[in-house]
Amino acid sequence: MKDRIFLPNVPHHCYQRSVDHGVLFYSETDYLLFFTLYCTIATRHEVHVFKLALMPDHFHHCIQARTQQQFTDFARDFSALLTREYNRAYGRSGPLLETPFSSAPKRGDKAIRTNLIYLDNNPVERKLVSRAEDYRWNFLAYGASDHPFSERIVLRRASMPLRRALNRVKYLHENGQYLSVCVLNGLFESITLEQEKEQLIDFIIRTYSVIDHPLSHRYFNGYEQEVLAAHANTGSEYDINEVFIGKSDTCYALLTKTLLKEGCVQDIHEILHLTLPEKQRLATLLQRKTWTPWRQIAAFLHLPVGVNA
Repeated sequence: MKDRIFLPNVPHHCYQRSVDHGVLFYSETDYLLFFTLYCTIATRHEVHVFKLALMPDHFHHCIQARTQQQFTDFARDFSALLTREYNRAYGRSGPLLETPFSSAPKRGDKAIRTNLIYLDNNPVERKLVSRAEDYRWNFLAYGASDHPFSERIVLRRASMPLRRALNRVKYLHENGQYLSVCVLNGLFESITLEQEKEQLIDFIIRTYSVIDHPLSHRYFNGYEQEVLAAHANTGSEYDINEVFIGKSDTCYALLTKTLLKEGCVQDIHEILHLTLPEKQRLATLLQRKTWTPWRQIAAFLHLPVGVNA
């Protein structure tokens, strides 16, 4: 990688993958761990977050810092803490994220707008959704609503488990704590209604979010114009070489569903600490059942480079 270029008080597009270029996010719990931890560390280091987009095997964010030390400290602490929590929750060891990560400053309104559109449209390009605002984990829809994927919470109608979960989330956030996998599992395990689970996810995102949606809207003269810009243009990125595997990321949900349906695992995260022969057996089954390209099956199972079917 070329020497990093940093400019103070200028938005920087950052892009990072897992250390072995495999899947990072298998479940909503993974996304929420990442999001609450990211927002908590961003608050501690006072970095300004323009945009964040989480994809199955990588993530993008557009952030601004006053100094390179602030920028570096945030990236280091976030990566280290995420690795510790992920490893502890899922029984793996070693680094989680690829280093060094890619970053590029974006100077001028046109470059910033183009980059923001690019991040919004990443899930569209990977065929996860047809419209950028329909993807939860680029957080675009939260610029217009604090509950875009669920009904508004009416406390008098909420179940007792949901009320307890809401209070727990508020308490932990107010005390500067992110939501670990253990805490997240505890929040959701007693909630039986799918509608309330969706309400809780929206509430967690709304409570922890540090994404500056009003600032993003100003670059487009409002949320509606930002969405229209995403519909009209995919955006572009010339400074960072984003690596894509396959033509679509929809296969990862299919691979997860297949392994659970076949009874190969009880929790999809069990694949993270299987032996190589066990992973190879699952890979053969997945290829036969789903016809997914081998490289994406390898990324899903975190198979070493060079292992073939």
